[in-house]
Amino acid sequence: MDDSSLRPKIQGLMPQINDDLEAMVALASCAFPGFPSEPVHAMAQHVVDAFGRCGVDAEITAIPGGYPAVTAEIPAPEGKPTVLLYAHYDVQPAPKEQGWTTEPFTPTWKDGRLFGRGAADDKSGIAIHLATLAAFDGKPPVGVRIVIEGEEETVSHLEAWVEANPDQVQADVMVVADMGNLAVGEPVLTIDLRGHVKAVVEVRTLAQPVHSGLFGGAAPDAWMALIKMLSSLIDDEGNCLVEGIASGEWDGAEYSEDVLRTNAGVLDGVDLVGTGSVASRLWSKPSISVLGMDATPVAEASNVLQPTARAIVAMRIPPGQDPRDAVEKLMAHLRAAAPWNVQVDVHQDKVSPPFTQGTDGRAFGLMREALAVAYRREVETVGSGGSIPLLDTLRDAAPQADFVLIGAEDAALANIHGPNESVDPSEIERMALAQALLIQSLAE
Repeated sequence: MDDSSLRPKIQGLMPQINDDLEAMVALASCAFPGFPSEPVHAMAQHVVDAFGRCGVDAEITAIPGGYPAVTAEIPAPEGKPTVLLYAHYDVQPAPKEQGWTTEPFTPTWKDGRLFGRGAADDKSGIAIHLATLAAFDGKPPVGVRIVIEGEEETVSHLEAWVEANPDQVQADVMVVADMGNLAVGEPVLTIDLRGHVKAVVEVRTLAQPVHSGLFGGAAPDAWMALIKMLSSLIDDEGNCLVEGIASGEWDGAEYSEDVLRTNAGVLDGVDLVGTGSVASRLWSKPSISVLGMDATPVAEASNVLQPTARAIVAMRIPPGQDPRDAVEKLMAHLRAAAPWNVQVDVHQDKVSPPFTQGTDGRAFGLMREALAVAYRREVETVGSGGSIPLLDTLRDAAPQADFVLIGAEDAALANIHGPNESVDPSEIERMALAQALLIQSLAE
């Protein structure tokens, strides 16, 4: 692949791309219920305007029941393929109590990185697409469809829109810019994503709170019942004990224990959980988390047995596992683990399927070569512990498409969903170059 013209072109575009990214980070486009809608709509309009500056006529597309998407279509020249470019403009909430040392919606440069909520996840993905299309002056040598979602972080309505409008997402290649390398400058392609299922469990034991001194030791406490149920989900090493869930060993790039400890902020002396390689634990084995509990705050505690207790339990499931079967098995495990014939209600909260990307497609091979050229080093394959439910929907709508999963959200420092989220603009630049090389090669 020849990068002699595209590399300097994209390098010269980066000041404007960084300006656009700063402007996007300044918009608190949190699409969760209860957050103001004005920044979300302002963000959608900014994305339209940014693509316009790159020579692409984008528009705001209404998504029934939710926030709009930004879409565009550049028709393919005769005999050329079409590439769909996906990213999302909505962000996670950014409460200061997470531990932010900068203002989350004030773009801040420090040590060569841009800090702010969404700087990496996933406004960097939009920046990659902007730089790519600007490199072709808005006239790429293949057809291009753009889909920038506004609800990826919350309850997405885009999946239903895709199901109702499959003609709007037809493409030969789908490039999803919502991933990242393990470390800056070390290119990877993501080929597997774990799925995600959640269930809410409620335990009832008493008609009302009662004195723990008068009744403790005989009357059942709902919290203790729930704690026993939750503890049954894992063994002493932290492995998932829900029976019948797929599990495997990862055979791609390794994820070292030292890197995981640094990236996750594991405290000194605290053991990791699970068994097998770290990569397997993150990408090809199931895992269990308790995401929330309705609990009496310590400051408000009194000497009573609790009549009810409730929690939401999540299970990450590896590729190959049917998500609906998984959530049924999770709920059955919780019911079976209930002690003392307590009353239990368990219901499904969310089901997101896992995703597996084949590695033998033409576009995948070309992107592997493009990344090697852009980064000037070999490319490895990795998985992802997170899920993107839309990918299965896109695959159903366009089964002929070859998927490519990339991004600028490096695992080492980006800290997506947490405090002090940041992005290294060199990752945006090299990913944009690789994407442009892919498009150039697809046209040949």
